[in-house]
Amino acid sequence: MTENEIARILVDTFLRIHRNLGPGLLESVYEEVICYELQKVGIEFKRQQGIIVKYDDVKMDLGFRADIIVDNKVIIEIKSVEALAPVHHKQLLTYLKITDLKLGLLVNFNVDLIKDGIVRIVNKL
Repeated sequence: MTENEIARILVDTFLRIHRNLGPGLLESVYEEVICYELQKVGIEFKRQQGIIVKYDDVKMDLGFRADIIVDNKVIIEIKSVEALAPVHHKQLLTYLKITDLKLGLLVNFNVDLIKDGIVRIVNKL
């Protein structure tokens, strides 16, 4: 599957989850349900994957933990906040650059309409 095909599946998944659970839950709840949904349809993912950061050719043991990496192609960064801040966008773009992945989805479940809470971030896509 391509990044865009995965993204379509994920957006549909986010819509279904938000319709069923609504806004206001902890990020960990949404993460658990997303992983459950991915597992149901047989899409490979890694949850809370530690990512090594290289600096001056030195590998730092842990640079960050990605919420979910889908099929080694798309990073999902989950939020449940009043409003996304510019730093959230920059954070995901940095994650994409460090991992050399091309697509990330920043999703804030704490919104009335989930379409308003999904942001697509690209890195050389």
